[in-house]
Amino acid sequence: MSGTHVVWQEVTINKAARAAQKKQRPFVLWFTGISGAGKSTIANLVDERLFEHGRHAFVLDGDNLRHRLNRDLGFSDADRSENVRRASEVARLMVDAGLIVLVTFISPFRDVRLAARQLFGEHEFVEIHVDTPIDVAQARDPKGLYRQALGGAIKQFTGIDSRYEAPEAPEIRIDTTRLTADASADAVIDYLRAEGLI
Repeated sequence: MSGTHVVWQEVTINKAARAAQKKQRPFVLWFTGISGAGKSTIANLVDERLFEHGRHAFVLDGDNLRHRLNRDLGFSDADRSENVRRASEVARLMVDAGLIVLVTFISPFRDVRLAARQLFGEHEFVEIHVDTPIDVAQARDPKGLYRQALGGAIKQFTGIDSRYEAPEAPEIRIDTTRLTADASADAVIDYLRAEGLI
């Protein structure tokens, strides 16, 4: 209904022009993994490395978006899916602006991540599975969320009473039981260089 009388407004300066101005290829790094896996930590380190090399990048963090844009959403399956849909649309706009976008969302469902991927062109979406066993994430528990979920204070918590569907073929898989956060960030940068993205 909302799009019935809405016409797409074309603009003169397009994605290619904005990317050329910034002298970079725009794309999304989509970090997925359970809570406490290290997504935000690794993404922040990657962002620092990109900044040091003169790249124009921005981090869209799941927790930060829930403070404002997605503050009306809960943690039902439908709300989780809408949470990711909104983030993917924002990321697409930022890619159109010529930016490298680092998205750090649990994004637990494969079909929703696939829908996000389909918003982008070829070589514009890099899925990064920050792969951490649930027992390791629970031991880390940086925000005390697992303790609260196991105690019943938080419902529909991913890995406890809500499912996480791991990527089947991510572009990058980071085993955080084997790599430090710095080594993980280096692995992402190495991949981007190897693929000619930076």
